[in-house]
Amino acid sequence: MPKAWIQDRKREYYYKKAKEENYRSRATYKLVQANEKYGFIQRNDIVVDLGAAPGGWIQAARKMTGKNGFVLGVDLKPIDPFTQEYVRTIVADLTEPGIVEQIRSFLPREADVVISDAAPNITGVWEVDHARQIDLATKSLEIAQCLLRPSGNFFVKVFEGDLLNDFIQTVKNLFETVKIVKPQASRAKSSEMYLLALGLKSKGKCEEES
Repeated sequence: MPKAWIQDRKREYYYKKAKEENYRSRATYKLVQANEKYGFIQRNDIVVDLGAAPGGWIQAARKMTGKNGFVLGVDLKPIDPFTQEYVRTIVADLTEPGIVEQIRSFLPREADVVISDAAPNITGVWEVDHARQIDLATKSLEIAQCLLRPSGNFFVKVFEGDLLNDFIQTVKNLFETVKIVKPQASRAKSSEMYLLALGLKSKGKCEEES
């Protein structure tokens, strides 16, 4: 059976599953599957979701944290609002100065987890797309360092490529445990994967505060 056919069926399966279960995106299942395996989002956690539109990861995270947790979604695009009072969304640019303080103003306390599915506009030029994705992942890491409590967790999308190993090493310097995660809902032929970083070693002084 051709691999392309299998991948198309898999993509269609998660698309249909998302529609049936009223999730805003098939990407919801990537976070669900990763958390089922590693448990980095727990009940009552404060979660910041970077690059959150259209809101599929917010939907998953709010179920993981429950009504005594809090989920904040951040994206350049407006996200259709949620009715739950423990879910908020804001329109903001991750690359703009002051983004940390803007996010922090909405949080009830330091974040337990920062997740990021942010992705660049794909050009089709692999070197460009890879570099832009690593830039976004790096920016997400910088934000996470500022927002996370000590021992907090970080989950971020990356693309395979020449710059990935250096990024992984940077994350390893900051967190106790780092894993590469490829959820089943991710296409096997895609270069997309996720970096899971557990246990921020120490807060330090984030760059925006220096």
